[in-house]
Amino acid sequence: SREAERPRTAMAMAWRAAPRAAARLLLGRRGIASCIDPSTGLTEDQKEFQKVALDFAAKEMAPYMAEWDEKEIFPVETMRKAAQLGFGGIYVKPDVGGSGLSRLDTSIIFEALSTGCTSTTAYMSIHNMCVWMIDTFGNEEQRHRFCPSLCSMEKFASYCLTEPGSGSDAASLLTSAQRKGDTYVLNGSKAFISGGGDTDVYVVMCRTGGPGPKGISCLVLEKGMPGLSFGKKEKKVGWNSQPTRAVIFEDCVVPVGNRLGAEGQGFSIAMQGLNGGRINIASCSLGAAHASVLLAQEHLSVRKQFGEPLANNQYLQFRLAEMATRLLAARLMVRNAARALQEGREDAAVLCSMAKLFATDECFGICNQALQMHGGYGYLKDYAVQQFVRDIRVHQILEGTNEVMRMIVARSLLQG
Repeated sequence: SREAERPRTAMAMAWRAAPRAAARLLLGRRGIASCIDPSTGLTEDQKEFQKVALDFAAKEMAPYMAEWDEKEIFPVETMRKAAQLGFGGIYVKPDVGGSGLSRLDTSIIFEALSTGCTSTTAYMSIHNMCVWMIDTFGNEEQRHRFCPSLCSMEKFASYCLTEPGSGSDAASLLTSAQRKGDTYVLNGSKAFISGGGDTDVYVVMCRTGGPGPKGISCLVLEKGMPGLSFGKKEKKVGWNSQPTRAVIFEDCVVPVGNRLGAEGQGFSIAMQGLNGGRINIASCSLGAAHASVLLAQEHLSVRKQFGEPLANNQYLQFRLAEMATRLLAARLMVRNAARALQEGREDAAVLCSMAKLFATDECFGICNQALQMHGGYGYLKDYAVQQFVRDIRVHQILEGTNEVMRMIVARSLLQG
């Protein structure tokens, strides 16, 4: 039968129902050539973080990845288990429940988790960005009010910048917040909000002053506030383990005490959050690409055509070599940018943009090539490679499109 003829490789089955097999491959006990080993160059502590994250990805995420995608399940309990390992506030200060790790540590963890489910990990990266913004720009009362329950993932957060009429041109946003005594009254809407409607805390960029970036402030809203509502759940190509909805404000009253920083500081807060967000999403792309290389490697070894394994075909050998080379180049660029951001270097924002541009483009190409190597099987939802392709595609759009990344890099070069 057709079912019996399918090449049930160890990796293909691992991403469906055999987490131990996935763990063996992903933890480097076998099957990973040293040239693409993600633990190369890491400290012993970082290798431990990575091992914990890979193990969690293989046991708690990979076996359910396809089901979460097909049934559009937001895996709240799984993410709370991840939070028990410190993954709910990875680069948040420990006094409010965070892990206090570096941006490089964070990149390593998100890359590892993404091998188990890219969509879920990508949401977790957005959640972490929101908690960091509150931790960094909030006052002590705000930090202790919001961060502990977010770090434990008892509550979940969403980032609200994009609007129906302002995507790449974020500084033109129209959502207004008029000051009335000790409150703001919000009116407007946000589009494409990850977690929207299912999450508890919303970090919202809104206009409190005149046009342009200096008129934007940042407010923290909580689900249940009068005037806060949500649009329909969007139907998406990928990222189906996280809901996406419009967030709508209709005379929504928010206490002034929920403002992060000063009035007019919101755009700066948003952009600083996105610098880290770009590293995070690039790291998720690395995990998807790494998993796809392993899937392709295994498939080429066991699939036979014309009387011999596909691995004997020199063209496919060359393509696999190119995939591995592009993966390593992307990983090195992302980790370099993460170090620059952690050190507060002047060129950090540009390096984050370069890393996001390069890694998300290259890693999508790697995943897409891995699907091609699977032939017709790669287009079946029984095989995980197609889900990595669908989930990773949006990484070239969000956290600033890759066209905007090119603009940022070019501006830096020409002004320098």
